Amino acid sequence: MTAGRSRVRFVATAALLGALPLATTACGASTATTSADIKEPASGWEEPASYSYTLTSSTQVLAGTFRVTVHDGEVTEVVGLDEDSRRQARDLPGEVPTLGKLLKTLHRARSEDADTAEAQYAADGHPVRISLDWDKNSIDDEALYTISSYEPASGQAASSESPSRADDAALRTLPRGAGHRW
Repeated sequence: MTAGRSRVRFVATAALLGALPLATTACGASTATTSADIKEPASGWEEPASYSYTLTSSTQVLAGTFRVTVHDGEVTEVVGLDEDSRRQARDLPGEVPTLGKLLKTLHRARSEDADTAEAQYAADGHPVRISLDWDKNSIDDEALYTISSYEPASGQAASSESPSRADDAALRTLPRGAGHRW
């Protein structure tokens, strides 16, 4: 008799534990949104003319972590924060993009129907993560950019470097797979 009750108790407990994740999912989790949860940028965000940010990049051309300074819409300083990025900052400083160039690449990837062209944005609208894969069946065309420590320069007006249709049309002429080259 005791074995029968234990089995019933075990089955009931297992059923309850199995249903618990479904119940918590149905009720919903926290509604708080972290900066990495926002999939679309805040409307009205424009890249400022001057700012700094930290870029962690994993592409075939640009890999490592960089501290980037932008003035008047151009990268003016790149500091490599690890061994690989120090070498790349010295040898390939022109490969480190502005946030505007990263967003143009994202828009181009979307317009060219890349297999992956995803971004996450901070609450103010600047990108915090961009993931690209032009062709899931190709090797070495993936790119992941993580943006952190973004700091607009104080008193700087925003520039109009957000991607336009003309920019997208001009960028479409680049060969497939060249999305991570600036």
